[in-house]
Amino acid sequence: MDVLTIALQVLLVITGLFLTLLILMHKGQGGGMSEMFGGSMSSTMGGSSVAERNLNRITITMALLWLACIVGLGLLTRFAS
Repeated sequence: MDVLTIALQVLLVITGLFLTLLILMHKGQGGGMSEMFGGSMSSTMGGSSVAERNLNRITITMALLWLACIVGLGLLTRFAS
């Protein structure tokens, strides 16, 4: 059980950092953190591109994986004693 707990904790940290990066890459709604990293350049193109839809899909997938890690760690903590 210790190996599974450590693996889930490492996966939680990696997905958390990657999820933060993905959220910052999204196009801004008129300012904010995404403008600092080049979000203003993509706002002139307009429309929802394939890259933006793929970014949304990857972000949702990472968020679900992050949530599954949290639930898994919670279940291990509760029932592994």
